[in-house]
Amino acid sequence: MRYRVGVDIGGSFTDFAVLDRQTNQIHTLKVLSRPDAPGSEILTGLAQFAERDGLDPAEIGYFTHGTTVGINAVIQRRGVRLALFATAGFCDVL
Repeated sequence: MRYRVGVDIGGSFTDFAVLDRQTNQIHTLKVLSRPDAPGSEILTGLAQFAERDGLDPAEIGYFTHGTTVGINAVIQRRGVRLALFATAGFCDVL
């Protein structure tokens, strides 16, 4: 597969980094995050990559996703109440 894609969804922007393994070029992109439609920014970004750089989503061999907005909600204790269960010695896993 040709592409390796990394995405981080933040509160304001979603950042993309795409490695084209054929050319060894890294392409980046920033799109607005959509708190009202979580996940749609990923489809928007991939569509923009397809139009701008010719990326074929069928050629994505690796996809990884991070969520700064999710981690920030836990750290800042915002949003719904939740619990994190961790094995002894792994309390700092976040």
